[in-house]
Amino acid sequence: MTDVAAPGASQVYTWEPSDRAIAERYGLRPEDILRFDTNTSPTPPDWAAAMLRDDFDPPLNEYPDSSYADLTAAAAAYLGIAPDRIVVGAGADEIIDMVAKAWLGEGATALVPTPTYGMYGVVSGQREARVKRIPRLGPDGGYGLDLGALLPLLAGASVVWLCDPNNPTGAREDPDRLLVLLDVAAAVPDRPLVVIDEAYAEFVEGSAVSWLDRYPHLLVVRTLSKAFALAGARVGYAAGSRAVIARMERVRPPGSISTISATLGAMALSRPEVARANATRLASEREWLAARLATAGWPPAPSVTNFLLVPLGDRSRTEAVAEHLLAAGIVPRTFPIDHPLADHLRLTVRSRAENERLLTIIDGWQP
Repeated sequence: MTDVAAPGASQVYTWEPSDRAIAERYGLRPEDILRFDTNTSPTPPDWAAAMLRDDFDPPLNEYPDSSYADLTAAAAAYLGIAPDRIVVGAGADEIIDMVAKAWLGEGATALVPTPTYGMYGVVSGQREARVKRIPRLGPDGGYGLDLGALLPLLAGASVVWLCDPNNPTGAREDPDRLLVLLDVAAAVPDRPLVVIDEAYAEFVEGSAVSWLDRYPHLLVVRTLSKAFALAGARVGYAAGSRAVIARMERVRPPGSISTISATLGAMALSRPEVARANATRLASEREWLAARLATAGWPPAPSVTNFLLVPLGDRSRTEAVAEHLLAAGIVPRTFPIDHPLADHLRLTVRSRAENERLLTIIDGWQP
């Protein structure tokens, strides 16, 4: 059953509380808080710390280069496409917001297969668009897209929001099913923009970037917050046809990425081997943690990302487990009571020592 939100109604999205707020609530020190809720890397890249310490002297008295030419060129080189097919932003969230500003407004319709990243519903609602949420297949279907429900809705839609691999399920969509969706979207009048958010692209092989020449109505969104381990820098980018990128540029803020962040982003993209090595390490740690959680009686759903989705059976148990973890300084990702994953926790894969601390706290759980 498709859930239709009235224009202007955005999906509820709860911003993460700060370390300090959590520490004050539970009588802990801020430095004792471990974030298992944000899907970030457990450590920053060594090269970035060294650069900021020793070799970096940006003109902080001046505004950033509003064209972000170096960052754009680095992203283009990383993806192997022309720079005029790239737009950059202050994190993937700003890219997502640009899409909403450029394609959505009162009377427009956005399609959001759920569960997925909450910001798609938020920005669509902020633009007074009608948000249609189409339930994904359940765990037995790998949380895949329900094409039978989704494809008939493409006609009349302005934007289709997809996340692959999907957050918060950790599952990857079958590429053949995505191609079916893109083909059907291309054939309808006033074809919608299909947005594929590849925030976790470095954890898997293959990318929708290879389809851009075939589908001019496709936009692929990327971030440096996950495998590149630069969440604090807030750098994102997207790739699409020249027409799509030109439309994005018309709503892009001229200086939202700081000079420091833009420089860090360009340097990170010129070191793709660092991100891939980090993704490989985290994938190995993910399998280790998943096995330990299963042994503890908390088997997670299969994941290809740097996080695990753990079903706990019912809402009351989920709330009690989350409170137990929080009291020990472990912050899990929980979901609102009306969310399809209200009886699940999402856990970021962190370092071995941090994951062992998580497991120790779990072992102390008494139902």
